[in-house]
This record gives sequence, C-alpha cells and structure tokens, in this order.
Amino acid sequence: MNFSKIFNTSLIYATFRSATPIIYAALCAAITQQADILNIGTEGIMLTGAFAAVTVSYLTGSWILGVLTAMAAGFLMSMIMAVGHIRYKAEICAIGMGINMFAIAITKFLLNSVLGKSGTFSEPEIQAIPRVSLPFLTKVKFLNELFNNWCITEWFVIVLIIAIWFIFYKTVWGLRLRAVGQFPAAAQTAGINVNAMKYQAIAISGLIGGLAGAHLSLGYSKMFTENMTNARGFMGVAAMYFGSGHPILTAVGCLVFGFSDSIGARLQAYGVPSQLVLLMPYVVVIVTLAISMASKLAREKKRKSSLA
Repeated sequence: MNFSKIFNTSLIYATFRSATPIIYAALCAAITQQADILNIGTEGIMLTGAFAAVTVSYLTGSWILGVLTAMAAGFLMSMIMAVGHIRYKAEICAIGMGINMFAIAITKFLLNSVLGKSGTFSEPEIQAIPRVSLPFLTKVKFLNELFNNWCITEWFVIVLIIAIWFIFYKTVWGLRLRAVGQFPAAAQTAGINVNAMKYQAIAISGLIGGLAGAHLSLGYSKMFTENMTNARGFMGVAAMYFGSGHPILTAVGCLVFGFSDSIGARLQAYGVPSQLVLLMPYVVVIVTLAISMASKLAREKKRKSSLA
C-alpha cells in the first residue's frame, strides 16, 4: 500500500469537501441547540432542500434560484417543526423524526410525479453551483491543490462559521438566545419573548439546512438521489454535540467525519472491502458521541463536586 498516495496534499481538500455538507447540517443543529431544541429533523430539512435545489435549477436553468428555493423549502419544513413543538407542545424528537420520514416520502413521490424519474435524477440542464478558479494559484502546486476550484458554497461555509460564532457570543441577540436555552424562566422575567426567540432560531436553522441540501445536490454533486443525505444530518447533530454547540468546535468535529470518509474512499482503491469503507463514518460518529458524552459527564461531576 502506497501511503504517499493516500496521505497527501489533496487529502486536505478532500476532507474539507466531504465535511462541508456536514458542517452546514451541524450549524443548522447548533442554532436550535442554543435555544435548547434538539433539531433531529436536520436530515429531512437537508433532503427537502436538495430536491428543491435540483428541481428548480433544472426547470429554470438558474442555480441561484435553486439555492433560494432550497432555503425556502428548508424554512417551510422547519416551521412545521416549530409550530408542532412550540405551539402544540409536541415532543421535539418525535416531530423531528416525523419530518425526516416525511421528507423521504415526499421527495420520492415528487421525483416520480414531477420529474418522471425513479432512484436518481441527473440531467445536463441542471446548473451546478459554480466553482471559483484563481489563476494565480496555479503557479504554486501546493496552493493550487489546496485552494483552487472550490465551490462557492464551500467558501461560504467558512464565512458562515465565523458569522454564527460572532452572533452567538458577540451580539445581544445571541446572548438572548443562549439565555432562552439555559435559563428560560429568567429570560422571560427579563422581558425576553422565549417562544419568539425559539421560532427565530428554528427558522434560521431551516434556512441553513435548506442551504446544506442545495450544496449537497448542486455543489457537492450535480444530481438528486433518493435519500441522498445518507445520514449526514445525523452526523451534523453528532458533531454539534462534539462541539457543545460552539460553531468552530462543531466544524472541527465535522472535519473528523470528512477525514474518515476521504480516507475510506482512498483505501477502497487498495482493495479494502467497500462494506468496511462505508462503515467508517458511522464508527467515527459513535466514537465521537461517546467521547462527547463522557466529557460532558466528567464536567457535570466536577461541577457538582465543586458545589458540594
């Protein structure tokens, strides 16, 4: 086995490329988590956004309209969750799983009825999200392999991570959101409309989840496949737990998943069984969650001992 062909410069970009849709999903979950809402429906929001993006891009020839429609679809799905959970007091995990199952069913139905396809939809008329080519980077091989020809949404996710970190920890809105999640009664006493903040958090997460789906179907690939999210939404939730809802730490957790996926794809070329390769990201999810929960329990134990 030639390790130099596995661990090289291109692996860095491959890791980031594989991690990007998971980062979007994780940020979608991180926003609601700040309001103490576990967004299990991230997977369904992504899948709906992915289908909407491909369909509109194909019908209109505009990737921008595809992305905007995907975000609108994500917003609609998130509002179903918000109304069910906040107004009608439905259990958030139950309604989130309902959203996931509904997304699988509705996208499969629309794929057959609207696009006349089954399984996979891929046509030349689909306009993918453009890639950014920087000619001056071609002169330096290392930089060319690392930074050139990134998709627009791959660049944007870096901006989004920083922006969400700033909003969470440097703005009044972020302070209120965290107060609602940690001390809702105190926040209500201070004059903060708790339900309004929760609606806002879920709405924003829906927009980001829809964007995650658009990137998956128009940026990461150029097609729609039934259930193409392939548990990336759940990986995003796991990464959010790994980073305790902190945008930067959460993104680091996503890179771990991206690295395992990229390494697995390269190992497959050397005869490693495909079943083992497909299993790797899920093993990483389990290990990550185990470490996160152990760390959380250790912190809780230390806090209680200090109070005692």
